[in-house]
Amino acid sequence: MTSQRTRDRLVDQLRQLGIKDQRVLAAISKVPRHLFIAEALSSRAYENTSLPIGMGQTISQPYMVARMTELLIEDGMPENVLEVGTGSGYQSAVLACLIPRVFSVERIRPLQDKAKDVLEDIGYRNISFRHSDGGWGWNACGPYQGILAAAAPAEIPRKLLEQLEIGSKLVIPIGVEGKQELQRITRTASAYEVEVIEPVSFVPFLKGRV
Repeated sequence: MTSQRTRDRLVDQLRQLGIKDQRVLAAISKVPRHLFIAEALSSRAYENTSLPIGMGQTISQPYMVARMTELLIEDGMPENVLEVGTGSGYQSAVLACLIPRVFSVERIRPLQDKAKDVLEDIGYRNISFRHSDGGWGWNACGPYQGILAAAAPAEIPRKLLEQLEIGSKLVIPIGVEGKQELQRITRTASAYEVEVIEPVSFVPFLKGRV
């Protein structure tokens, strides 16, 4: 259930669901998702579903990982991206297949430490990690040519908008449980342009560090 053929079936399913960017599909095909979840769940690793990873968190549904990545790079490949919510590290790996420098922030240290070990064992060397409240971003390494958030705040954290380079995009779920929508925000020279993409369901965006 962890073979390349199994991964390719997942890619075919994502293509049928509307994912068109071949670079994203190639990254999904390459990343060994089964390594980012508990061994007991490995038989479900290439299902198009979210799965628990402990501490009240989940590994995101492959479709949503692909969709958010596609939205981030649609108008040009960023040189650097801030990921808010390392989680299992799966989204980090997909981003790192495409983007030269990935900066990943996570508020739950045990999750980030585990993800870091997995990513380094696989061979990803272009990801930097910080244990921090995601709402603060990572100002020292910005501004960013893209920001992707894997948890849903009630409203967009101002610090993330400020760390976005002009002309670049933030992809983030917004809203309370049961009423969330995926948004893509583009920073212009004078404003922030908001696109509503589709309804989604993400874990809440929490403050503080654990």
